[in-house]
Amino acid sequence: MPDLPTPKDATESALFSEGWDAVLSHADLCTSGSLTAHQLATEAFALGMREIRAAASTHVRGAGRRTARLPTIPGLLTAVRDTAAAWEADGQGHKLDPDLRLWLNSGSAARYTGPPLERPVALRGLRDMQEADASLLWLAEVEALPLPTVARRLGLDPATVADELDQVRTLFRDRCHRAHLDTPMDARCRSYARLLDAVTRSPAADTPEDLSRHLATCVRCAEAAACLRLHGGGLPAALAGGVIGWGGLAYLERRRRAAEVRLGAGRPADPAAGDPQEGTGRSRALRGGLLAAAVLLSALALGVSMMPFGGSGDDSAAARDDRQPVAAEPSVSRTGTPSGSPTASAPTPSATRAASGSGHRQPDPEPQGSTSSAAHHPGPARSSAPTAGCRVAYDLVDQWSNGFQAAVTVTTDRPLDGWTLSWAFRDGQQVGQMWDATVHQSGARVTATAADYNKTVAAHGTLSLGFIGTWQGRNRTPYGFTLNGASCTGG
Repeated sequence: MPDLPTPKDATESALFSEGWDAVLSHADLCTSGSLTAHQLATEAFALGMREIRAAASTHVRGAGRRTARLPTIPGLLTAVRDTAAAWEADGQGHKLDPDLRLWLNSGSAARYTGPPLERPVALRGLRDMQEADASLLWLAEVEALPLPTVARRLGLDPATVADELDQVRTLFRDRCHRAHLDTPMDARCRSYARLLDAVTRSPAADTPEDLSRHLATCVRCAEAAACLRLHGGGLPAALAGGVIGWGGLAYLERRRRAAEVRLGAGRPADPAAGDPQEGTGRSRALRGGLLAAAVLLSALALGVSMMPFGGSGDDSAAARDDRQPVAAEPSVSRTGTPSGSPTASAPTPSATRAASGSGHRQPDPEPQGSTSSAAHHPGPARSSAPTAGCRVAYDLVDQWSNGFQAAVTVTTDRPLDGWTLSWAFRDGQQVGQMWDATVHQSGARVTATAADYNKTVAAHGTLSLGFIGTWQGRNRTPYGFTLNGASCTGG
């Protein structure tokens, strides 16, 4: 069993304290007693910190973004799931909860590590947000921390953090909406996609009976509905279940109880903490009761939120086609993060964010996960600075047997009013779907043209796009990046 990693500085010390508590809480749900819980937590924490440090070390300075990844705590919690799966594969499954073992050997678990477009909507939506925004959402909704505490940890203004959280919730909804539209669906699910978006936007909207019946039988559409419906209190469960997977709802309930204890509203000890003796019946009974209660409460909440109210089949709701790109909803503007904050090492948000209090919102530079931008047909790109200097960061977000997902971020020295970005592949890769730009490929050369909503870029700001492509044999980084005909550095 590996030892816990040593913090490199004060920032990591604060992060370790917060992250270890979360990891141990989830590991205790996954195992048969406190001794194996500590072993699982130690291995998972070491794995998670290695991945976080590796991702941070690959960040290109000055690129204005980081490699797409989860915030620290949900990233560590996924390491618990990965470590449990490794135990099962290595013949140590007897140390795990029997229900978890069944889940690990089912198709449900495979969704979390399979092709990106097949993964849960909540996982993809949170991953596609700026890390500071995703951290705010997770700490407030899942970890159940009071907003003043969240503001202090993330270096935000306590007076405005509630407004920022509302904006981040909306941003998460838009990311999930895009992810849902990009998910491979059958014809029936596709026919309900627009209606589902419309009826989940307002608490006053009625849910037609046919849609309600569909959500009762389609797991993936029900998952999307839980992420899209910001009212009704179901967002924390959607986040925990979609990101963590098995045990997510029980983890959510445990963290809420822990928050109540810290605030003095609960009992002096967490009733789900379990017996310190290895494998005792009391520990397992408490854990099973908590899991059952959490599942029941979440099911009731989801059922109430989705039940038909009046059976309205008004086609006007379906007419609200939200296939418009949502990148116009930016990440929230932030103040500086203190050095002791768990997210102090995260890169500063993009310069394209709107200034605080401004009525005009710039597009968020994060990868969107949608082909919606293909619906736009912008004219030839115009640049106010055709010879502007630029720097490129090319990130291979994910890769599987014959496909991959990548993101490109460009920092421009001068303002742009329209842009065309071009590059060449080395190994015959082909772009399939692209978001936040219109794509044309001729041989190895790829040309991406700005969409209407993101063609304007401020001086020293960033533009970004993402795409899914195919590869064979090798998948090396492309070269020859140009912005409006001028060569860029990096790649």
